[in-house]
This record gives sequence, C-alpha cells and structure tokens, in this order.
Amino acid sequence: MNRSTTLTAALGGQNTILTQALLVLGGSLVLGLSAQVSVPMIPVPMTLQTLAISVIGLTYGARLAAATVVAYLIEGAMGLPVFAGGAGGAHHLMGPTAGFLLGFVAMAWATGLMVEKGLNRGFGRLFIAAFVPAMALFVPGAAWLWAVTPLTLSGALAAAVLPFLLGAVVKAAIAALMVTGSWKALER
Repeated sequence: MNRSTTLTAALGGQNTILTQALLVLGGSLVLGLSAQVSVPMIPVPMTLQTLAISVIGLTYGARLAAATVVAYLIEGAMGLPVFAGGAGGAHHLMGPTAGFLLGFVAMAWATGLMVEKGLNRGFGRLFIAAFVPAMALFVPGAAWLWAVTPLTLSGALAAAVLPFLLGAVVKAAIAALMVTGSWKALER
C-alpha cells in the first residue's frame, strides 16, 4: 500500500466516477449535519463543520475533499437547510460568515493535499494536516467579517478567531485520532 495514499483510496473508494460521486454526496451530507451541531454565537456560530472538513480532507485527498465542500455550498445556495441552524440560501455566501464558508473549500483542499504529500499516517502528521488548514481558515473568515460588518479588525478577530482557537486544536486532534484509528483498523 502506497504510504502517501488517502484512506478512501486504500479502501478502493476512489476507483470510479460513481464511487467518487457517492463519496461527495455522503461527505456533503455529513458536512450539512455537522453544521446543525452548533452553539449560536453572533456573528459566527460555533459548529462541528471544521471537524467534518478535517476528516473529509484527511480521508478523501485534495480534489475530492474540495469537490465535497463545493457540493455542500451549492446545496446550501440552492436553499437546502444545510448551513448552521438549518439555514439555506445563496445570501449566506455573501453574509458575515461567507469568508468561512468559502474558506472551507481551501481548507478541505489543503488538508487533502497535505495527506497526499505524505502526512497521512500517524497521529502527529495527521494532526498537522488538520490543524494548519484549520488555522488558515481564520484568515478569510475574519477578513470577510471585517469587510462586511462595522467591526474593526480587532473586533473581527475577537468575534471570529479568539473564541474558536481552542476548538480548532481539539477538532484537529479528534480528526487525527479518528483517521489514525481507521488506518490501524484497515491494517489489521
């Protein structure tokens, strides 16, 4: 088994267009469900979306993970209730959380790319592959919030970054543990 392969590739899950489509559909469903587990905060709710995106990136690889998040965003833009709090509609892609929503695509892609480049095994490597893109997500999230609201830059950082830092560490650790355990189960 190639040491830089993704978990879904190792399971034979990326061999056909049909299996890729089913992975994208299933991943977007998981992502939509993870958005419903939220702590309402203003203007950015705390959800399990970044955990789901990390797991998707760690298991799918760059292109398939990014395609999954794009599918999720399209579902939400079409009005399906997949965004936090059961919300849907294209206006969410221009609202205060749009930087995070659109940044999810880059987060998924970067996480998957890091896995494809060899950070796919062992807790430490998987943690780095999940944690670095999760931290980078704060850049478009806070920048967009700053641009579209009356918040100052420090206000946007206080609203969109500081409350989420500890959660980002915990979610990256959980994602790394889940995928490490999955690899160990597969190897057995």
